[in-house]
Amino acid sequence: FKGCLPILPQVPVFIAFYNVLSQAIELRHAPFYGWLIDLSSKDPYYITPILLGIGMFVQQKLTPNPGMDKNQEKIMLMMPIIFSLMMLSLPAGMVLYMMTNTIVSIAQQQWLNRRLPAAPDVNL
Repeated sequence: FKGCLPILPQVPVFIAFYNVLSQAIELRHAPFYGWLIDLSSKDPYYITPILLGIGMFVQQKLTPNPGMDKNQEKIMLMMPIIFSLMMLSLPAGMVLYMMTNTIVSIAQQQWLNRRLPAAPDVNL
C-alpha cells in the first residue's frame, strides 16, 4: 500500500485534467504539433501512448528497487503496457502530460544516479 502513496495526490489532478481536456471548447481542433491536430481527442496514430510506454519502461530500469521479489518485478514490467493501453483512448493532451512527467522523471533520476553514490547492498 505504501508504494501507492506518492501517486494518490496525483489522481485528482489526472481526473480534473481529463475533464478539462474532454470538455474544453477552446481545445477542440486546436493544432499542437505534427500529427496532433486536436489535444482534446485521442492520438490518431497511437504514437504518444507507445512513446509513453517506452518512457515508463526506461524509467523503471533507471529507478533502483532494492528488495523487490520476482512477482513484483513481473507486475512492474507489465505496468508500461497496461498504462499504454489505457492511454489509447484518452485525449492526446493527457498523454502528453504523462509523457512530459515521465521524461522529467527520467532526467531527474539520471541526474541523481550521477550525483549520488550507489547505496551499499544490505543483507537481512
